[in-house]
Amino acid sequence: MTDSASPADSANAAAAEEIAEAAALLAFLEAQRASVLAIIDGLDAVQLATTVLPSGWTPLGLIEHLDHAERHWFQDVATGSAMPLPWPEDPDENDDAADEHHEHADDDHDTRAVYDAAFTTKRPAEVVFAFYRDQIERADAVTASTPLSSLPIGQHNGDGAEDVTDLRSIVLHMIEETARHLGHLDVVRELLDGRTGLGPR
Repeated sequence: MTDSASPADSANAAAAEEIAEAAALLAFLEAQRASVLAIIDGLDAVQLATTVLPSGWTPLGLIEHLDHAERHWFQDVATGSAMPLPWPEDPDENDDAADEHHEHADDDHDTRAVYDAAFTTKRPAEVVFAFYRDQIERADAVTASTPLSSLPIGQHNGDGAEDVTDLRSIVLHMIEETARHLGHLDVVRELLDGRTGLGPR
C-alpha cells in the first residue's frame, strides 16, 4: 500500500511552492528595477532631460513612465484603486500609465493614455526618482500581502487585458516592461557618455 499525502499536506506543499515562486519572480523584478537606477546614476539634469533617439523620449521621462507603470499595474489593476498622484494633473503633459504598445490606462481622471507623445517630463529629477521609489515600495507591499494566484480587483483596459489573470501575470508583465525599458536606457547611456555595463546584472 502506498502512502498518499493528506489534503492538508498537499495544501501546505502548494503554498510553499507559491511562496518560493513569488520570491524568485520578485527577485528578478527587483534586479531589473535596481539596474534601471544604476544605469542612469551619475547623469546630470541636462543629460536626464536630453533626447537622444528620434522617438523623442528622455531618460527622466522614461523613469516617470515606469513610475506610472508600477502604480497602474500594482495599484489600479491588482487592488482596484491607486493613491492620488503627488502633483496636480497637467492636461498638456503625457500620462505614462500606458506603455509604448498603446495600452489603455484606467479611465479615471488621473490615468490617461496619450499615444503619440514621447516619454518626457517637466518635473525635476529628485521628484521623479522619489515617486519611482515610492511606487516600488507600494508595489512591494501589495506583493508581500497578496498570493500570486489572487485575481485582480481592478482591470487593465488595453491590449493584453485578457492575459491579466492574476497577480502572477502582473509581476511577469512588470519584469518584461522594466527589462524592455532597461535596454532602452542602456543604449541611451552609451550614446550620452560612452559608459556601458552598468548595473548589478
